[in-house]
Order: sequence, then C-alpha cells, then structure tokens
Amino acid sequence: MSLHDDAVLVLKEYEGQPELREVYLDHLAAHPDGMYKPCSAGHLTGSALVVDAARGRVLLTLHKKLNMWLQMGGHCEPGDETVAAAALREATEESGIAGLTLLPGGPVRLDRHPIPAPCHWHLDVQYAALAPAGAEAEISEESLDLRWFAYDEVASVADTSVVRLLEATLARL
Repeated sequence: MSLHDDAVLVLKEYEGQPELREVYLDHLAAHPDGMYKPCSAGHLTGSALVVDAARGRVLLTLHKKLNMWLQMGGHCEPGDETVAAAALREATEESGIAGLTLLPGGPVRLDRHPIPAPCHWHLDVQYAALAPAGAEAEISEESLDLRWFAYDEVASVADTSVVRLLEATLARL
C-alpha cells in the first residue's frame, strides 16, 4: 500500500471533523502527489503531541522558522510507509526521545493551515505520542528550544491549534 493509499484509508476511518476530513480526501483525490512538499496546492503533514501523562505535561518545540511553540511534526518522506509512521518519525527526530508510542485509535485531530508560497497549505494529520517513563528530551537542529509544559500552561504559550490538539488528546487519554 502506498503512503497516499494509507492516508486515504486513515482519513476515511477518522470519525471527527467531517467537513475538514472531506477537504483532505478531496485534496488527495485531486492530487496524486498531495502527500509531499513539492505539491504546490498543499500537502499532508504528520505531527504528534508528545505527552508525559504520568507527570501531566506535554513537550513542545519552539519552531525555528515560525518562532511558535508547536507539537513535533513535519513533512512526509518517501521512506514513510504510513502517515502514523511519518508523525512518529518526526516526533522522535524533533524530541530526541526514543521509545515514543502513538496513542491508539488513529489521528487525534486534523488541522489545515496556510503556509508561505510556493505551497499554500499544510493539511496536518495530528496524533498523540506517549513518552516512556523518565524520558529525556534533546533539542534538534529544527528547534530554537524544546520544553515540557504542564497541561494548564499550554494555552499561555501556544496557539489555539495546539490547545485544541491537547484537549482532544486529553479526551482520548
């Protein structure tokens, strides 16, 4: 199964956000290259909110280009077999934490946001990743900073898309 086919299947099984889900499915139907960065109409991305549930906190990265506190995530790569694998790879690379596991049940949310030209949209498929006990984060070259935040601190540092992702994650937990 191709990454494109996996994304279609994942989105068809996703029960939340029906209107936005249809936007994603329409995009993939119209763009066979819609999984990858070169697609100028937009492309799917995979992200994961890294959660330390035992300590009631999440790991956010201060994004280098956007200067915003965000969940880990990024572009799909040709070696990614699934959207979930892309999200987990990105979370592992950006957090430096080995042994992350995705929260069962598939994506937690979808978030479509504009990006600068030449591409116009990121269609983000958002997961939650559970950190193993005692996980030590290590900043990557893609980040300005990497920090754990208590659940109740997230709204004061991050935008509404991250807050909604945290809310959906906590509901799933």
